[in-house]
Amino acid sequence: MTVISVPMDYNAEDLYVDLRPIVGQGLFLKCEGFNFAGSIKLKAAREMVEAAERKGVLKPGSILVESSSGNLGVALSILAASKGYGFLCVTDARCNLSARRFMEAMGSQVHIIAEPAASGGLLGARIAHVQALCASDDRYVWLNQYTNVNNWKAHYRTTAPAIAHHFPRLDVLFIGAGTTGTLMGCARYFRERHRQVKVVAVDSVGSVTFGGEPGRRMIPGLGTSVRPGLLDESFVDEVVRVEEADTIRACHRLARRGFLFGGSTGTVVSGATEWLARHEAHDYTAVAIAPDLGERYLDTIYQTNWLHALYGEEVLSPDILAADVRTA
Repeated sequence: MTVISVPMDYNAEDLYVDLRPIVGQGLFLKCEGFNFAGSIKLKAAREMVEAAERKGVLKPGSILVESSSGNLGVALSILAASKGYGFLCVTDARCNLSARRFMEAMGSQVHIIAEPAASGGLLGARIAHVQALCASDDRYVWLNQYTNVNNWKAHYRTTAPAIAHHFPRLDVLFIGAGTTGTLMGCARYFRERHRQVKVVAVDSVGSVTFGGEPGRRMIPGLGTSVRPGLLDESFVDEVVRVEEADTIRACHRLARRGFLFGGSTGTVVSGATEWLARHEAHDYTAVAIAPDLGERYLDTIYQTNWLHALYGEEVLSPDILAADVRTA
């Protein structure tokens, strides 16, 4: 039976799922999707906005503009609406339709970039569009999640201490790599303040974050086509790369046990279980961070036609799923 730990003083920082009955290995999943934005990105968005306000960069009449694959855009649309700023999200066709509609419902604008840049792919083209907007009107304020130190500071201040509190004997922490804000904040915290914790970054195959050739990536969230400015690899102990087909299978295996998570979470869980399988002789206390929930992926990774068109009918064949389903 799957166990969810929910303390009596529950808040969004305190929800962990014990995945051992599902994946057959000792792994706790820190669920970050239970807030108004539906993802961990609300933490970074709040930290970056408040820092810009303290510096006087954001003021009445400002229009926030940001490149986002979805989750940060949703978080910023909420903050902008609540604080009276405008917000314009620059994204591309991989952004889930529900995320785009959410932002528009909050009164935000969404610009969709269709053509990749010659260098840097779609992300490079998105960033170039943001820079052009800022050059055209001084009301635009770009927080720049890819280089903004308040991105990682948000997790140094909140995410990592929460994990350390619940798991004082933590051995290994699995963190998905997108902008690397979560990765850098948590890795810095555990390197500086606690007993040795192995930090394993989980990236998507086709991402250039840790080097290598760029490749097709259709699931938004993790991975980049431009190396993030926040990344300092000296804080990362290992890197695990996950194929998108394995991301999809991990999401569906979790869903068949009652947990609907997003693509970023599927990638992290797949990478974590693969790493733990290679180290099964050790009795590790292991935690993986689940950045988001799955409702925004119902039209993509949970939609049969979309999956078959991009990955083939075999991606979710009964034999493949059955081979990896563990029972308690």
